[in-house]
Amino acid sequence: MKKLFAALMAMTMTLSLAACSSSTTEATTTTESTAAETTTEAAAATDMEYVVDNGVLVVGITNFEPMDYPDANGEWIGFDADMARGFADYLGVDIEFVEIEWSNKILELNAKTIDCVWNGMTLTEEVMSAMGTSNAYCNNAQVVVMKADTAAKYDEPMAEADFFAFAAEDGSAGDAELSALGYNVTLVQDQATALMEVAAGTADACAIDLLMAGAMIGEGTSYADMVMVGTLNSEEYGVGFRTDSDLVDAINAFFSEAYADGSMMEIAETYGVDASILAQ
Repeated sequence: MKKLFAALMAMTMTLSLAACSSSTTEATTTTESTAAETTTEAAAATDMEYVVDNGVLVVGITNFEPMDYPDANGEWIGFDADMARGFADYLGVDIEFVEIEWSNKILELNAKTIDCVWNGMTLTEEVMSAMGTSNAYCNNAQVVVMKADTAAKYDEPMAEADFFAFAAEDGSAGDAELSALGYNVTLVQDQATALMEVAAGTADACAIDLLMAGAMIGEGTSYADMVMVGTLNSEEYGVGFRTDSDLVDAINAFFSEAYADGSMMEIAETYGVDASILAQ
């Protein structure tokens, strides 16, 4: 019996030591993993280092012709898209475009699902307080668009705006302007959808960017029966990064070079953007 008891005690001690050894190994592995993650984060001490380490600049966009829109092959093109490619080359990284919900752009940035917002973004107080923003690179305005036959019914369409059902991109400058005026606004995914609402007759008018209106409505366009009937504001476009990002200084330097060497104007001409509205 004594021999049996001794054998059982020896076995129990062996199992206990094995369990301790396993726990120690797991704890060591967890500690090493956490240390590795901390080292990786420390290595990317700045936003630029984070992007360069990843080897790709992830750009948040929406479907907004002529700034960002897909071609026949589904590749994103446009004035902003081509400028973003140039900036990625400037940084020495690849580029990836991610279509986002415009109203979630700040959340997307902070979650690091994107690295910047580059989509004809108006430099509003809200945007500039929540992001690190570039210098203005383009001047713009919010305009009201409706079908020509609807506009013809009124001497001054905007004077009758209280009776109109408007469409606007959720979270856009057009949304903000119309809401401030107390108009009836249906919020949609993007400005292209706002135009479609007017075309379908589910909205009387929409608020979109002047640049988009210049490319999308009137003779020779997909919306030849639409016209601009009013201007809501004047504004400037900028690119948004995470707060305190050092990429802001990099993009301002890039913009200065692109303006000086004429490449910005060449891209503008490619997409029918009036070079006179580009900000120096």
